Amino acid sequence: MGGGPAGQVRPARLPGPDVPGRAARWRAAVSAILRRHWLAAALLAAGLVLRVLTQFAYRPALFYIDTTRYLYNAEGMDPVGYKGPLRAILLVANFNAVAAVQHLLGLAMAVVIYLLLLRRGVSRWLAALAIAPVLLDAYQLQQEQAIMPGAWFAALIVAGPAILLWQSRTSWRAVVAGGIVLGTSATFAQVGEALVVPAVIYLLVAGGGWRQAIGKAAALCAAFALPILAYCTGSFLLTGDFFLSHSGVTSFYGRMAAAADCATLRLPPAEWGMCPSPAQQALGSDWLEYGDGSPIRPYYANLPRDETNRLITDFNRRVLTQQPQRVAAAYGRDVAKMFALTRTTSQGDTPISRWQFQTAYPYYPPHATEQIVATATARFGGGAPAVWRPVAGFLRSYQLRGGYAPGPVLALCTLAGLAGPAALLRRRAGPRIRQPALACLLFLTSGVALVLVSDLFEFSWRYQLPALVTLVPAGALGISVIIGSVRARRGSGGVPGEPAGGAGGPAEPPAEPATR
Repeated sequence: MGGGPAGQVRPARLPGPDVPGRAARWRAAVSAILRRHWLAAALLAAGLVLRVLTQFAYRPALFYIDTTRYLYNAEGMDPVGYKGPLRAILLVANFNAVAAVQHLLGLAMAVVIYLLLLRRGVSRWLAALAIAPVLLDAYQLQQEQAIMPGAWFAALIVAGPAILLWQSRTSWRAVVAGGIVLGTSATFAQVGEALVVPAVIYLLVAGGGWRQAIGKAAALCAAFALPILAYCTGSFLLTGDFFLSHSGVTSFYGRMAAAADCATLRLPPAEWGMCPSPAQQALGSDWLEYGDGSPIRPYYANLPRDETNRLITDFNRRVLTQQPQRVAAAYGRDVAKMFALTRTTSQGDTPISRWQFQTAYPYYPPHATEQIVATATARFGGGAPAVWRPVAGFLRSYQLRGGYAPGPVLALCTLAGLAGPAALLRRRAGPRIRQPALACLLFLTSGVALVLVSDLFEFSWRYQLPALVTLVPAGALGISVIIGSVRARRGSGGVPGEPAGGAGGPAEPPAEPATR
């Protein structure tokens, strides 16, 4: 027997971990996934490259008119839920890290949407095309680079439906979690309050028995209200005001004043001063709401806020009740703008240039001046504002020459998304059609609710971006429903959703796994 010193027997060696073999298996698995999902992987890679370029082109991040609200005091103008993650990141890092996290959120949204669409039966190529807009849209990239809540709001919009739709049957736990996430979105942007309606509609249509459907809808409403009530409670303790923001009380003024025909409008004397001149109306809703020369500025300067809010609310009511056709026509024109072939600024619109890449670092006096930005970067870190001109020039050219989701594509997605609700009206729609149709219903109604409610106040291209993560997935799901319906009709003799062999034939096979 062989031995060591003093004749001791050398212990037998135990087999160690097969590190090379394990690494080879991992490489093979990753390679197989990339081959199977090559189109989605290519789009993700392109989206990553664009985000890296954006991160280096505008350092440390982009500031906007409203940015300082989230750094300092918002004075109740907007919900400031964004201040939570923003200040948490700034506590341990700087503005560069804020932008990097928001770019990662953009990539994560695409991955979640892709996987969710696969789970709901959408083909790989169609699911990949559905994530192209959020990955490649230059306006989305600019939003992620800015110190603004847009990227976080969009992530919550995606997370809520993902939780509700991840399993074919929405559990009570998913209902509560989804409700909390969607409710939290309202603390980042108040328009998120509208998301409770699509979620409730989805749960009622998904069924499972009317008692269970109503119970789940009630549970979702309660969960949805929790973060909003918590935010309002915190606002009351800090400021004495129990609200998400005070701007919701008067935000219709810009829309109403821009549409009003003051020559025929009947107003009490105290509100005559609120009626704008034609020249002021031409400046648009945003200027009428916030501009220094707006007719309501003297009211805010000379009267208590409660009285001013009461007068503005009454003015809005009188315009709406006396001249509803003018308001509806102006609103309809703004809603239709999202489907235009190109993105431009119409008369009275908030300038689209605010959300376009520039070749120099952009400032917005008096809210985001060079001095204000320099003070913020000195305090929170990230370095002095700088622009990498060659890359900034490329990004601007990319954006202005079609680097965004065209309006006709969004219109097509909206129309295709109608196939989902239509399919749910058929009693005999099988699981292969019903599952994507239910997901389509939730995404479509969420997108429509967000766009319609946002445009009620004013049109802004920034407010159209949630369509990338709602209407576009709805379109992919709708197309999948149409394809599935045609195939089912061919295989069942004309009854959509009916398996071959008729009502007494074999049950449909289970849906294909997400990795197909």
